[in-house]
Amino acid sequence: MMEVKAVIRPNKLAALRAALLDSPGFPGMTVSKVEGCSAPSKSGKATIKDELTDYSAKVRIEIVCNAEIAPALMDKIVSVCQTGQMGDGVVWCTPVPKAFFIAKSST
Repeated sequence: MMEVKAVIRPNKLAALRAALLDSPGFPGMTVSKVEGCSAPSKSGKATIKDELTDYSAKVRIEIVCNAEIAPALMDKIVSVCQTGQMGDGVVWCTPVPKAFFIAKSST
């Protein structure tokens, strides 16, 4: 099992959801509202105002899936969410040694 995580622009969420729902083996996802900032600019010193206001709204996606489909989901996230601008986000994958889906038993 793997966990695919991504931080994306909020305006890309609807398109990403539609694309992932069409992906074979897509198990579902968790979505959270988050804030973030990019690495500091090399162009000069940031003012205190810049440091206090450089956070922007983002969405964090978390998907626990079979290891075989993780690369395809990551590729789909990048292709849907990439605009070519700073602040598009980031996607990464981590191993999940053990996971259980919680569901009502059929007794």
